[in-house]
Amino acid sequence: MPFKSRAQRRKFAELLMNGKISDKTYEEWNRETGRAKLPEYAHPKAKGAKKGARKSASSTPKKARVRSKGTSTKKRRSSR
Repeated sequence: MPFKSRAQRRKFAELLMNGKISDKTYEEWNRETGRAKLPEYAHPKAKGAKKGARKSASSTPKKARVRSKGTSTKKRRSSR
């Protein structure tokens, strides 16, 4: 099976150097590819949709509520 991109060829060369694939496998792929002009990457990265300006909720951060220990903001039901 021929290489689809130069990046794939580099990856296979790295695998060959690390001993994860055999010389025979690399040479077979390289021979089938021949002198073909390969793209850098098989599938170019998708260009995302244009991002609009972000609207912030406020220009200053909100202050955290401070509660004293043992109090609650909800009323508790009294037991009857």
